[in-house]
Amino acid sequence: MVFNDFSPLHEKCDLPFNIDCSQRPERQQPKPTLHCPRLNGYFAHEEDNVCDKFYFCVDGKFNMIQCPNGLVYNEKTGICTWPDEAKKKGCSSQEVLKFSCPTVSMSEAQQHPRYADPEDCQFFYVCINGETPRRNGCKRGQVFDDVTKNCDWPRKVPECQDWYKGIISDEELALLENPKPKPPRTGAAAEAANRRRGGKPSHRVVEEEEE
Repeated sequence: MVFNDFSPLHEKCDLPFNIDCSQRPERQQPKPTLHCPRLNGYFAHEEDNVCDKFYFCVDGKFNMIQCPNGLVYNEKTGICTWPDEAKKKGCSSQEVLKFSCPTVSMSEAQQHPRYADPEDCQFFYVCINGETPRRNGCKRGQVFDDVTKNCDWPRKVPECQDWYKGIISDEELALLENPKPKPPRTGAAAEAANRRRGGKPSHRVVEEEEE
């Protein structure tokens, strides 16, 4: 951890990624423990070819964290980013994703072409400027159509029509494609929603009691 002297009103210790310490390069003597080069902070995995795992250390005790699919730990920012942004040796987009973008014309490359993941119908690759692959996915219940280059329902993509068999039931899949309409709100809930939309509250007639 390093000291944040940005404002005297918010003096505190912070992670090195959040503070510019170029004018204050001296650091305390580290006290390394298992997987923790220093007692506190985020640290890359010891093995260079393990790109998507890192350690979060508190008082010398570690917790290993895994990045979401397709992302790697960025030692410069302390967060998970795309492999091409992390620029870590042994963790390039091609090495992590095992996918290389096909060569295309310049005009096609400018459209950031999409390609189906050959092993997973739900996922696809976006080739940034036709060169750098980034793995993206369709929402639950959908698959990537390599013809239209869009996500769609399995029944419309012949080669992926059985992708969710054994994972999602036919009934659940049908509900995902055609969700049931929500019942209309009534009473106080409807009036509250109407006010949020800027509507006028309904008038209620109150009978006066006779004296």
